[in-house]
Amino acid sequence: MGIRRHIATSSLLCRFKHCSVIPRPLIGSALGFFNCSSVIFLGKLTGRRPALAWTLVYRFSGQSSRPLYLSLFPSLFLCCNIPPIPMVLKLSTLKLKFPNKIPPWLNFPGRYFSLSYAATLRPKPETNTDPQSVDNYEEKIGFLKHNLHPDNLIRILDKTQDSNSALKIFKWAALQKSFNHTPDTYYHISLKLGLAGNVKEMDNFCLNLARDKCVGSREALASLVHTFVRHSRLNEAIRVLGNMTLCGLNPSVDVFNDLLCALVKKTDFQNVLFVYKEMVKGGIVPTVGTLNSLLEVLFETNRVESGLNQFRRMNKKGCSPNVRTFEIVIKGLVLNNRVDDAVLILHEMLELKYQPDVCFYICIIPLFCQENRLEQGMQLFKRMRAANLVPNSVICRELVHCLCMNLHLDDAINILEEMIEIGEIPPLDSFVDVMNGFCEAKRYNEAMCFLENNCGNLASPHKVLLEGCCKADNFFLGISLLEKMSERGIADCDCWNILLSWICENASIKKAYELLGRMIVRSIVPDCSTYAALVVGNCNLNKYEDALELFHYIRSKFWVLDSKCYSRLVEGLCRLKRIEEAVVVYYYMSKSKCPLEVATFNLLIEATCDAGKVDEAIKLRSLAYYSGTSCSSVTHITIMLAFLKSERAKDVLVMFSQMVIGGCKVHAEVYCILIRSMCALNRFKDCALFCKLMINESLMPDSGTIHDLLSCLTNHSQLRLVSKDIDKIISGMDTLDSTMFNLLINGLWKEGCRSEARNLLDLMLERGWVPDATTHTLFVGSNVEGVTSRGRPTYENSMDEDNVSNILAEALGK
Repeated sequence: MGIRRHIATSSLLCRFKHCSVIPRPLIGSALGFFNCSSVIFLGKLTGRRPALAWTLVYRFSGQSSRPLYLSLFPSLFLCCNIPPIPMVLKLSTLKLKFPNKIPPWLNFPGRYFSLSYAATLRPKPETNTDPQSVDNYEEKIGFLKHNLHPDNLIRILDKTQDSNSALKIFKWAALQKSFNHTPDTYYHISLKLGLAGNVKEMDNFCLNLARDKCVGSREALASLVHTFVRHSRLNEAIRVLGNMTLCGLNPSVDVFNDLLCALVKKTDFQNVLFVYKEMVKGGIVPTVGTLNSLLEVLFETNRVESGLNQFRRMNKKGCSPNVRTFEIVIKGLVLNNRVDDAVLILHEMLELKYQPDVCFYICIIPLFCQENRLEQGMQLFKRMRAANLVPNSVICRELVHCLCMNLHLDDAINILEEMIEIGEIPPLDSFVDVMNGFCEAKRYNEAMCFLENNCGNLASPHKVLLEGCCKADNFFLGISLLEKMSERGIADCDCWNILLSWICENASIKKAYELLGRMIVRSIVPDCSTYAALVVGNCNLNKYEDALELFHYIRSKFWVLDSKCYSRLVEGLCRLKRIEEAVVVYYYMSKSKCPLEVATFNLLIEATCDAGKVDEAIKLRSLAYYSGTSCSSVTHITIMLAFLKSERAKDVLVMFSQMVIGGCKVHAEVYCILIRSMCALNRFKDCALFCKLMINESLMPDSGTIHDLLSCLTNHSQLRLVSKDIDKIISGMDTLDSTMFNLLINGLWKEGCRSEARNLLDLMLERGWVPDATTHTLFVGSNVEGVTSRGRPTYENSMDEDNVSNILAEALGK
């Protein structure tokens, strides 16, 4: 009877399977005969009616059919059309509105299932087709089936190189009934996934572990952050930390500080700010280490005012600055060109009786010395020695350099001797600085004694002193020093060239060749610098034939001249009008990408243009860009003038465009050349345009340019184009004569600008100039009805003569 009733009820349910509402009596009847065989059917029947599904679960939970209930539970989510999400949940955390608790046999602590049940927890097919890897995976699974324990799983995960295989093993273990994942297993799988770049899966596991908040979760995630930081995987560490704070599982302040220090080293301001905000939102009280990291990144990203503000507010945050804090602030201020503020902070630190450590001295003393703040550098150095701290080579090098720059040579020598006493080898640069100081102070005898006592076999300090002797014109001391260097075997070709160059510049070429002979006798092979010095010596004596001979020898060796020799040779050849030889030298040096001095290059361009070789000058200019020689405005002006003189006015605009592209400044001379060239081409509109541009830049053309401009515009009856600028031209130029005024008055009158013409005539008369006959005829004939063949005007009404006519009549004696 029960079976028949169940079948009848099931048949009725099938009729309502597509309905949105099922009659309550039918549901009650179905629940009254709810048994194991109808569980799956009723689960599917619920379809889109989750309320009915939960009612079935509640009704059926009181029965003892555990296997069927378990089979119903996952299908319940599928039948109710609940979308699976990639989130792992613990069954014990599902809070269902049941009158009773979930049966004890369903509460599995530590067991995690996904809402996408079959798709997530079931191991996916092996994507790697390598038979060895497949067998290895099966072997590991086979081992874990009989030895599934967290420690064994961790060992298997560590030995699995492929992160995908490790993930499959981890998920397989989660499906085993007798196994519970621990924070340690989550730590190892998250670490492996993070190091492999699988951030999405790592995020899921870290989030689930943080949400569970089981014993050891906080420690496992904190260790994960530290490990990622050690491996410089800072993005992964930030994500783990974010998951912890999101779930309220706030780590200790040490975790934040460790991550902040690593981010500061990368100068990652945005992430530093994010971590610090997460710390504040979590209620974590910052330590002085936290604020030091924040200060360091602020100063490194040039946020000086924000850094000083944070420094002043440290006490309000319950932290007192330490020595490291002052080091960060002083360093940040010095590097941001706030040296005076850094000195004030240093004084504040010393007044508060802070005792700097060796790291502070190593960082701050060189910074002050590099800014030539000798007082602060020496003050800290004395404190360092008073604290029995040993300075390193960096401190000594920078401090000695600063002392020598300020000619405190005795203090510099004392520091070097102190370093030697404590067993530290002073850097070679320090001895060179001392020699430079002696030479600048002209204490050559003391310099010689210092060399004998401390630098017997060091070539660099000897070279510095040799150069100092030459600059001081102390030839005999230089010869003596060079002889001693030769005896000790430290005089190379450069040392001989120093003295040889001085002789070529200041003495006769004969002595230079004598020194060259002694150099060869001592088995020193002359190099390019040797011959370059001889070229300069011959140029100074105007022996350009010998200089060119030496140059050809240098070219045969594929050597290049130094900048001084190069410029001297080209300059001398240009002044002697030996343009072809100068061009040959320039071509050879330019192909070697050796730049020529700007003044010498302009001289070469001018000499080439004066010789009528404008096209050659263009080639020289083009080669200048290849060799790195700078082209100035003078270069372009010289070529533009050559074009204008050779009646190639069209090429002037081409050179002007290249001048503008090259970033050269446009001078008044350039505008004058442009106006004159446009006049030559009868391009009166361009003439007026360049004139307006010139006047707008407060530049005035010369008298020749004005004459050409006005003549061009008058011939084309286009003076009205500059009628508004005539007053500026007249007021800004004192060189305008009566001829210019007559030209302007006649042109404006003919174009109908009679008011402007009368004003110019008044101004002309004020300056005491008499108009010419043409101008006089224009104004007198303005009221004339006719003119006789003899040129005698007959006035229509003599009473209507204007004042200008009367003035003209008086001036001409009429």
